[in-house]
Amino acid sequence: MRTIDIQTTQKVTVNYQLATFWHRFLALAIDLIMLSVFIGLFTLFMNLSFDYSHTVEVIRYLVIFFVLYFHALLSEIFFNGQTLGKLAVGIRVVKLNGTKLNITDCVIRWCFRLIDVFLSFGAIAAVTMNSTNKGQRLGDLLANTSIIKSRSSLNFKLKDILSIKTTESYQPKYPEVKTFKEHEMILVKTVLERVKKHPNAAHQKALDSLVEKISEQLGISKPKDKIVFLNTLLKDYIVLTR
Repeated sequence: MRTIDIQTTQKVTVNYQLATFWHRFLALAIDLIMLSVFIGLFTLFMNLSFDYSHTVEVIRYLVIFFVLYFHALLSEIFFNGQTLGKLAVGIRVVKLNGTKLNITDCVIRWCFRLIDVFLSFGAIAAVTMNSTNKGQRLGDLLANTSIIKSRSSLNFKLKDILSIKTTESYQPKYPEVKTFKEHEMILVKTVLERVKKHPNAAHQKALDSLVEKISEQLGISKPKDKIVFLNTLLKDYIVLTR
């Protein structure tokens, strides 16, 4: 499976798996099924709740049109690059420069869905995705986005799990870490690996910045041994979330 390196705003490069054409196709299929279910239930609700009239029919068609036309755009804006289908498949839209996806990016992608996906029956999207090394369709190229697998595992080795034994024999030092999201812990693990592999000034600065931010988030003073601190966080996260 193809992968892509994205540099975060902390100047740390994180490797992600690119979503394949079939990941995207399945996500779209799930979205369409969910939309069909919504239309059926909404139509049933309108028929049972209101007597037939021209006004009721106009309202029904307007609501259905709005949901069909704008659901993808609004979902990606408000749910961090995901629709229900993308969430179910485990993929999401990201900016390739490491910044947060914004409304303009979502609008650009949404505008080109008509060309990329629907008018060409997905042919244009398939061709451009396979011909670009970042798996981008036309909308992605213009918005500088791509779609990655959001369920990137933390990829802890078996020895990482076994060394902790059980929750009874290991007492987490920072229980608040369970409120962190998986992608945040992936960043912690990536920073540790980068510092260990390439102990240069840039990665050391990224380590310092990450530790300072996490310390503020946990409401603790900045630890002296940053490496031990981050490794402890990872152990605590494994115990509290596995």
